[in-house]
Amino acid sequence: MLTAGLVLHILLHKRNTSSAIGWMGICVLMPYTGAVLYLMFGINRVTRLARKLINIRADGRQAFSRQSTWNRDLDGQFAPLALMIGKLTSRPLVGGNSITCLHDGDGAYPQMLQAIDEAQKSILLCSYIFRNDRIGGLFAEKLIAAHKRGVAVRVLVDGVGSGYFLSPIYHHLRRSGIPCARFMHSLYPWKMPFINLRDHRKILVVDGHTGFMGGLNIADENLVSTRPRHPVSDTHFRIRGPIVRQLAEVAAWDWYFTTRETLDRDLFLQEAPGTGTTLARIVTAGPDTDLEKIEYAMLQAITLARKSIRLMTPYFLPGDRFLTELGLAALRGVQVDIIIPLRSNHRALDWACATNVSPLLNSGARVWLADPPFNHSKLMVVDKVWSFVGSSNLDIRSLRLNFEINMETYDAALAETLDETICQHRNHRLTHYDLDNRGRLTKLRDSFARLFMPYL
Repeated sequence: MLTAGLVLHILLHKRNTSSAIGWMGICVLMPYTGAVLYLMFGINRVTRLARKLINIRADGRQAFSRQSTWNRDLDGQFAPLALMIGKLTSRPLVGGNSITCLHDGDGAYPQMLQAIDEAQKSILLCSYIFRNDRIGGLFAEKLIAAHKRGVAVRVLVDGVGSGYFLSPIYHHLRRSGIPCARFMHSLYPWKMPFINLRDHRKILVVDGHTGFMGGLNIADENLVSTRPRHPVSDTHFRIRGPIVRQLAEVAAWDWYFTTRETLDRDLFLQEAPGTGTTLARIVTAGPDTDLEKIEYAMLQAITLARKSIRLMTPYFLPGDRFLTELGLAALRGVQVDIIIPLRSNHRALDWACATNVSPLLNSGARVWLADPPFNHSKLMVVDKVWSFVGSSNLDIRSLRLNFEINMETYDAALAETLDETICQHRNHRLTHYDLDNRGRLTKLRDSFARLFMPYL
């Protein structure tokens, strides 16, 4: 009866055929062990929890979505993309924004710290990794000083990325009186299913009018100019204008999802005046009600590409449908360039990637290896017009399991800048010869690592 009930549940709730077959096999072959594993790791309780919270709050997440900012129709090649993403996210495409590209912690941290110093009303900070090292300590010092002068401060760190058993920065901020929370963190065995789910977003919003987002964590390793032992290069963005409201909404929802505290709208969700000309929109993804939305946006952009697609990612392990769309774009004459690190900070991911890129080379796409230091940037530019930047890697974990945030922009000048940034890292072209020249044991290792793509 137990096995039959589990099989029925799998048939009703698992959309992915391979996943459904795998779980049914485990439950049938190992009835009791399989049942425990499925109940712990096979059921997406986050979606159910998100829907429950939305129902509990009468206005739900939509309470964070009322905007007085203006929309503007987009004509031309990317009009279908703008329409699709609008329907997908229920967020408007807003104009009047100013977006500045910042490189590494050397370029981003001083501006972030200055914004915190100048805060008058509120600070919302979300970070996957927030270390209690030299730069982390400096951020903590600035946040504590802001809190003492009366600024409303909220800090959310990931329950795994910022330390699962020990999280020094969390305890330091809490002891200093700052409301700080750990996303999806619990040491209770019955909450173990949430361990595999991470808040990978990096968001800072100050006074509702200045925002920062991208791929940059808070750690000494991102200060590349200081030559840390394991340097991590990255790209972050300073944002001003109406789009900051959407950025703040995401952070506010994550805070509510974690703590059940509804933030004061007048402090944290203010309307920002227009300061530029860029059209932009926030796109979120996660295993809740935003499942796969970032991937859908990227897939639609790939189908509309006519000239070029540039992708820069620290890990390249997407699913088959993403590889297929990129391959088809290359076959129809679009120049597809994918830039990945020569060596990332996770060797197993590098092994799996080697096997994953072979189909793209067959279609004519170009794969490039970027020289050290390890580059953690997540950038996508299509036809030097549309850009997509943020926290999401191109792997199954980011596209399906993590809570991620990206931003789409329709700005030829910004796209040109990002396109040049990506092309500067085209250091070594990966060829069929490189893949074929691997030893037999290396190929076996790489193929074996690829089996663990959903968990890497």
